[in-house]
Amino acid sequence: MSGKCLLFPLLCNLLERDMDLDWVATFLKDYEWLIEYLKNMVKPAAALAVVLLAVALSYSQNLSLEGEMIYSVFRSFLQLSIIGFVLQFIFNQENAGWIILAYLFMVFVAGYTAGQRAKHVPRGKYVAGVSILVGTGITMFLLVVLNVFPFTPRYMIPVAGMMVGNAMTVIGVTMKQLRDDIKMQLNLVETALALGATPRQATLQQVKRALVTSLSPVLDSCKTVGLISLPGAMTGMIMGGASPLEAIQLQIVVMNMIVGAATVSSIMCTYLCWPSFFTKAYQLQTHVFSS
Repeated sequence: MSGKCLLFPLLCNLLERDMDLDWVATFLKDYEWLIEYLKNMVKPAAALAVVLLAVALSYSQNLSLEGEMIYSVFRSFLQLSIIGFVLQFIFNQENAGWIILAYLFMVFVAGYTAGQRAKHVPRGKYVAGVSILVGTGITMFLLVVLNVFPFTPRYMIPVAGMMVGNAMTVIGVTMKQLRDDIKMQLNLVETALALGATPRQATLQQVKRALVTSLSPVLDSCKTVGLISLPGAMTGMIMGGASPLEAIQLQIVVMNMIVGAATVSSIMCTYLCWPSFFTKAYQLQTHVFSS
């Protein structure tokens, strides 16, 4: 009996006797990966008990979140399942082009999402996208050049995803905080401009405050890693059978690259925001701060 028939040995034996049903055997063999995936969904399905508890509590407290909870869980299941199959396909290709394509897709989605957070910033999606691309691109380049990670889909796509996700959050906060601070201190900025300051000099304090605000959660996470909770990469490796020391080494690399990518991206973001806030004559674009 072939190895592919191990899943349904009795059925395959019957099919081998009846050649008229060869197409059924072929179907089962071709889609064995899907059948195996569905079999392995028993534990995730059992974990839905926790969600049902949350739905029951929401109903009992009249929170009206039952529908959103169910929708969110179903959407996460669908998205993760799709990305799992996509990654499996990409990993099997061993083609650098797929790394770049997946990376650019993540940057596009992250730029759009961060731009939505700072929707009052002109060209916010463009600013966010370019900032994330520059910050994470430089970090990935250094990791490959220093031979920290090999340039293969199995390593680079998860690494890029972690960096892009964190950079997205930082960029969204940076743009929103910078715009709000300048709006609150328009008179001070205009006075500095009238005295001959450049836009950079006039908004130096606002830029610093925006950067500190956006980067503080990343730095706090770095300072408390391993003390309060075990990060995802480290937890995944330990649950996958790796030794804690190996997991720690990887997590140190992950934290370093997240700090680097977030810092470069956020600083780049402030430089790209200035043309949206000021005219070429070094005057404030008042309509940007009117809402």
